[in-house]
Amino acid sequence: MAEKRDYYEVLGVGKSANADEIKKAYRKAAIKYHPDKNPGDKEAEEKFKEAAEAYDVLSNPDKRARYDQFGHAGMSGAAGGAGGFGGGFGGFSMEDIFSQFGDIFGGHFGGGFRSSGGGRSVNRGSDIRVKVRLTLQEIAEGVTKKLKINKTVACDKCGGTGAKDASSYGTCPTCNGSGYVVTMQNSFFGRMQMQSVCPTCQGEGKVITAKCDKCGGEGTERGQEVVEIKIPAGVGEGMVLTVSGKGNAARHGGVNGDLQVLIEEEAHPELLRDGNDLIHNLNITVTTALLGGTVEVPTVDGRAKIKIAPGTHAGKVLRLGGKGLPDVNGYGRGDELVVVDITIPAKLNSEERRLIEKLAEQPSFQKASSVKEQNIFERMKNFFR
Repeated sequence: MAEKRDYYEVLGVGKSANADEIKKAYRKAAIKYHPDKNPGDKEAEEKFKEAAEAYDVLSNPDKRARYDQFGHAGMSGAAGGAGGFGGGFGGFSMEDIFSQFGDIFGGHFGGGFRSSGGGRSVNRGSDIRVKVRLTLQEIAEGVTKKLKINKTVACDKCGGTGAKDASSYGTCPTCNGSGYVVTMQNSFFGRMQMQSVCPTCQGEGKVITAKCDKCGGEGTERGQEVVEIKIPAGVGEGMVLTVSGKGNAARHGGVNGDLQVLIEEEAHPELLRDGNDLIHNLNITVTTALLGGTVEVPTVDGRAKIKIAPGTHAGKVLRLGGKGLPDVNGYGRGDELVVVDITIPAKLNSEERRLIEKLAEQPSFQKASSVKEQNIFERMKNFFR
C-alpha cells in the first residue's frame, strides 16, 4: 500500500493556510479531478478522493490540530485510516464525498457537474466520542480494547431501510427520482443554474410509501455494539483515534458515523512521562551514595538493577537507553532517566552522631564539594544534554 501523501501537499497549500485558502484549494482540485470531467479515469478518481480526505482533515480545526501534532497517526487507529475516511482514499464512496462536501462544487457551475449516481445525497450518522484510559505499560506495548457502545443501530426488522418491505417505495414526486432539484437564480453574473438536494426525499430519489412499524420509518433504533479497538503503541494524552463506521447508524441505510477514541493516560506511581522518555526519582541512602552499590528501579515493563558508582551526588542523572516509550510514528524509543536523590536521616541517635562527627574530622569530608565545582545551572544543562 502506497504511503499517504502530506495533506498540505495534496491541496498545494502551506501549513499556515487559513480556512478560505484551504477551501479554495480543495475546490480547485475537486473541479480538476471531478468524475464527470474525467469519465473512466481511475487515477483522477483516486486524486479526487485524496483531495476530499485532505480537505476533511484540514477544514476541521480539531482534526487539523491533531494532524499537525501527530501526522497521519493522529487521524487513525492501528488500521491507518484517516479521520472520517478510514482505511485510505477509498474509505468513502463518491456518494459520501458529495454528501459531505457537495456544496463546494456540486451544481454551482452552471449545472455542469453532478455527483456520481445522479447527485443523490447519502444520509450519514453522527460521530460518537468515548474516552479510554491506558496504563504506561499498555501505551508501551499497544493494546486492543473491547468497548460496549450505546448507539443507534440499524433496525433489525427492516434492515435499516425504514420501509415495511421491498415494495414499500415510490419515486419521489418532487425530483422524479434524481435526488436533487435545479433552480434558476439571478446573480451578479446573470442567471445561474443552482443544484440542491431535494427537500422531499433528502437526496434519496425515492420515498417510503409504507413505513416499518418498529422504527417508524427511520431505519434506526437504540442499541449496543461491542467494538474492538486496536490502539498502537506510543499514543499520548489527548490524542484521538478514529474508528470509521462505528458511530451512530444513519437513517434509511446511509453511512454510519465514526467512533472517536480520546486517549487518557493513567498516572504511574513511580514513573513520570516526558514525551517518549520516562523519569524516575531514585532515593538512595548516604552510605550507598558514598560507597556505591546496586539498586533496583522500576521500568515500564518490570524492574531493572542498576549500579550506583561510589561518590554519587544528588542530582546525577543515570540514563537507561531504550527503556522509555516507543514513538507513535515508529521513530525509535525513548529512554528512562533516573534522577538520583540522597535521603538524609532526620534524627541521629548518640552512637550515630558520634560516628558522623568522627567522619567529619577525616580529610575526605573536609571539602565542601567534589562535583568539580559545578553549580546548579551546569548540572541542569547536563541533565538535558
